[in-house]
Amino acid sequence: MKLTTTFLLAFLPTGLSTPLAAANFLQSAIDNGLALKTLNSLAVAKAFTKFKGQCNPLKVKYRREFRSLSKSERRKFVKAVQCLQSKPSLLPPGLVPASHSIYDDLIFAHANRTGFVHQTATFLLFHRYYLQTYEDALEKYCGWKGALPYWEWGLDIAGPHLSPLFDGSDASLGSDGTYIPNRPPLVFNLTGPAFEVPPGTGGGCVHTGPFSDQVVRLGPFPSLATGLNFPLDESGLVGNPRCLDRDLNSYSIEKWASFKNTTELILHPAHRTIKYFQANADPDFRVLGADSPLVMGPHGGGHSAIGGIARDPAISPTDPAFWLTHAQLDRIYFIWQYQDFENRNDVYGTNTWFNIPPSNNVTVEDSIDIEPFSPSRKLKDLVNTISGAPFCYVYL
Repeated sequence: MKLTTTFLLAFLPTGLSTPLAAANFLQSAIDNGLALKTLNSLAVAKAFTKFKGQCNPLKVKYRREFRSLSKSERRKFVKAVQCLQSKPSLLPPGLVPASHSIYDDLIFAHANRTGFVHQTATFLLFHRYYLQTYEDALEKYCGWKGALPYWEWGLDIAGPHLSPLFDGSDASLGSDGTYIPNRPPLVFNLTGPAFEVPPGTGGGCVHTGPFSDQVVRLGPFPSLATGLNFPLDESGLVGNPRCLDRDLNSYSIEKWASFKNTTELILHPAHRTIKYFQANADPDFRVLGADSPLVMGPHGGGHSAIGGIARDPAISPTDPAFWLTHAQLDRIYFIWQYQDFENRNDVYGTNTWFNIPPSNNVTVEDSIDIEPFSPSRKLKDLVNTISGAPFCYVYL
């Protein structure tokens, strides 16, 4: 299929038929999401000039915001996730007693790599590959034919508990957690200054709708509370049955994951290299400086907006909302890349969490895997979402 200029411009929002420079965006457009929508459309148009291998316009999948799916599509997606939670584990018997399902296996795959895929050079590309692995598992084991949806945080700045994603209907990912009153703020003390996040609208177990009966087994891993120390605690691998908890809150979206936050992350002239884009998406005080006012970026803001187990760095994929919040982060990365793809397909950093313990610098020639689900691939093969292997998707 020959891609014409007219075809590519069809992806632009109504009334915007030519590329816009960052300077042309009014602050109101940045704040209300129009700028981000425009940048997304331009990224898709540019991506459509870079198809490779088996990926082409007839095969490409379109990852869409959850609420843009029909209720029937949402229900099918939810059923596929529930199906994956019911499929028996593929891990060798006894390796991880707490892993009862393929879904649990995928949680373990994340937990077991936590210190090597957070605050490392592989952070963004590992999670891109991890999302694809999940989407592939939904299709292979549960017949899901669609693309993985994402959660646009900015649409729910008034309160995620009001979102169709969390309304507790059969076309949602279940409700908020049961409200627990009179809770103190959560105090975070990461690698920069300590800060507080006020309690949200839940705090307890998801009480209504899909996943209100989900049994959480993996974790917690106490050794990860004071730094990403390995190996994982055996106590978190044997099984600790409990409910899925959530504490939805708008504070985290307003502070770190709003339209303004994500759009300025993409457009800021200081963020033109992966070093500074990644350090601001998920604050790295080695790059930003210990006195940086940015204590949590869009990545952490998305997790914190869900609350509960989604705030646990190792086992956050336990919450089915994890995959949608990380798809949103991958979307922001995708949009940023396609502002200048030729200069935005590299990596920066080492192979260990904040380089503890010290490790080698990573290059795109290095590889990652998500065994037993996805084979080892070089990072350079993961930078393009329409490379044909393993990706063939864009975001709408």
